[in-house]
Amino acid sequence: MTSKSILYKRVLIKLSGEALMGEMDYGIDPAMINRVAKEIAEVVAMGVEVGIVIGGGNIFRGAGLAESGMNRVTGDSMGMLATVMNSLAMQDALEKIGQPTTVMSALSMHRICEEYTQRDAIAHLENSRVVIFAAGTGNPFFTTDTAGCLRAVEIKADVIMKATKVNGVFDSDPMKNPDAKRYERLSFDEVLEKDLKVMDATAVVLCRDNNLPLRIFNLNDEGALPEALRNQSIGTEVVMGESK
Repeated sequence: MTSKSILYKRVLIKLSGEALMGEMDYGIDPAMINRVAKEIAEVVAMGVEVGIVIGGGNIFRGAGLAESGMNRVTGDSMGMLATVMNSLAMQDALEKIGQPTTVMSALSMHRICEEYTQRDAIAHLENSRVVIFAAGTGNPFFTTDTAGCLRAVEIKADVIMKATKVNGVFDSDPMKNPDAKRYERLSFDEVLEKDLKVMDATAVVLCRDNNLPLRIFNLNDEGALPEALRNQSIGTEVVMGESK
């Protein structure tokens, strides 16, 4: 595969923690994380520089416990640690198949991963290392969607690849409505106005203000990630301008 057939040179892949559960109800499904790791390594072999942000919802959701009475800052701090656990698991899966990978944390924990700096992250990417950005933004009250958009802007990514359970954004729930219409393209303003739940509003505004496109695709379709970097018809694109 030559670089001429690739739509993007540098991407930020946003994975939910739930994406790693596979068929399980909790934690990490080894089969799922190994399949995703192979697809990421395939993307790197295509000549694409890859950054990753992984949520922690398969282990812990700080916002959920905050609703039950836990201090929100404490809950979010625990959620950040869950993202570090997922990041280390993904690093292990990637390195087992020979893909050099670095985990960089927004929180200092130098004995298990590097501390995040923009300069070092870009240097790793340019040396064909996958960079996994852990611990969100390092601050409470911000989602990992917002962290993904922030890191994507900082590393000057060409696009954010948002992995979900369906192939893009629909006008209704495709799990419940077989006639749901998939949008090929949406504007950031339409996502906000229609409250389409692509990402939280802070993340969408950050992408809009920095003219950073989003691509939403179905991670459950085997091979969808590398194919989405070659085929613009897969999933839904969110950009400046009009819907399609």
